[in-house]
Amino acid sequence: MKLINMKKYRKIIGVDARLYGPLGKGLGRYIEEIVDGVTSVDQDHDFVIFLSAGNFSDFKEKKNIKKVLVKSRWYSLREQIDMPFLIWKNKIDLMHIPHFNVPIFMPTKFIVTIHDLILTKFPSQRASTLSPIIYKLKYTFYKIVISRAVKKAEHIIAVSNFTKKDIVNNFKISSEKVKTIYEGVSKKFVQQNDLDEEVVLKKYNIKTPFLLYVGNAYPHKNLNNLIREFLEYKKENPEYNLVLVGGEDYFYKRIINDIKENNIRGVIFPGFVPDNELVVLYRKAEIYVFPSLYEGFGLPPLEAMSQKCLVLSSNKSCLPEILGESAVYFDPNEKHWLKDSMKIIKKNSFDKEKIIENSKEQVKKYSWERAVKETLELYNRFI
Repeated sequence: MKLINMKKYRKIIGVDARLYGPLGKGLGRYIEEIVDGVTSVDQDHDFVIFLSAGNFSDFKEKKNIKKVLVKSRWYSLREQIDMPFLIWKNKIDLMHIPHFNVPIFMPTKFIVTIHDLILTKFPSQRASTLSPIIYKLKYTFYKIVISRAVKKAEHIIAVSNFTKKDIVNNFKISSEKVKTIYEGVSKKFVQQNDLDEEVVLKKYNIKTPFLLYVGNAYPHKNLNNLIREFLEYKKENPEYNLVLVGGEDYFYKRIINDIKENNIRGVIFPGFVPDNELVVLYRKAEIYVFPSLYEGFGLPPLEAMSQKCLVLSSNKSCLPEILGESAVYFDPNEKHWLKDSMKIIKKNSFDKEKIIENSKEQVKKYSWERAVKETLELYNRFI
């Protein structure tokens, strides 16, 4: 009698992690936390993690994890060819694409995370390094790709209710197809850090008191507005500095060149700062300022809150949802918002300690463990 092999077939989950880690900035942190989390917790499935040359050696294979090198660049035309082939070749049963750039000819079921609709809400060539003609072509392709991704996905992850509503309203889909899974604050920001604070400040040539911003310099981040407001404030408060933390890409270089050409003093650009040193900057900053016009989530203000740093935030998009009553809000479209906000903060009647106390509870609402658990629930539901 012929024996039947009853060994259970282990299904394979793939994740596009080409921007895993610092390489991918804010998106890279999301990918790193989700990938590290799901591969550590889930022992019932095999995983194939698709990586780029810039982070391939950073990720370690384990018993149920295979890593695959993808040579095509993020957002490139070539990824639309390479990714479907590699997904098919590795026999993926369910693919998680952590951004909108889903291959048009996806050969398997997939879940997509959409962090925001910034390119839909702020379609500006100034937000691109491309020539006008190439930009228009790529923007048209973006609209095709994201529309098809939303339509074809088994399910969509949004990182805030604000983004969920944006997706539902913009693409006219059922709200039941979109699940909000909040991001979290990394354990790196809540663990004990014994770095010498003065050494870190000296390394980056930062003098107190200073206002802090952490993030990229895309136009919707509104940094030119922040700098103008800061320079106005500095006229009456010359002891203050403004520290803008972020990797020196095209957009930061554009701002740095403007600062140099106009011989502006008091604005400091440390470049990329690793998390253990970033903790020190959050702790030593007098205020963390977030002037963004549009966000899908807004992680840096929460990181600042975790270090008992008072947050001064724009009142736009998802920020009131994410930060709750633990921030001081302003309208970035109004003039003198920084000067007026600082007056409020410096009043004797302003209860800074209460807001910082609220911040502790607000930060607890956002954990990567919960995000991983809810993401795995979706994997198990649709695989």
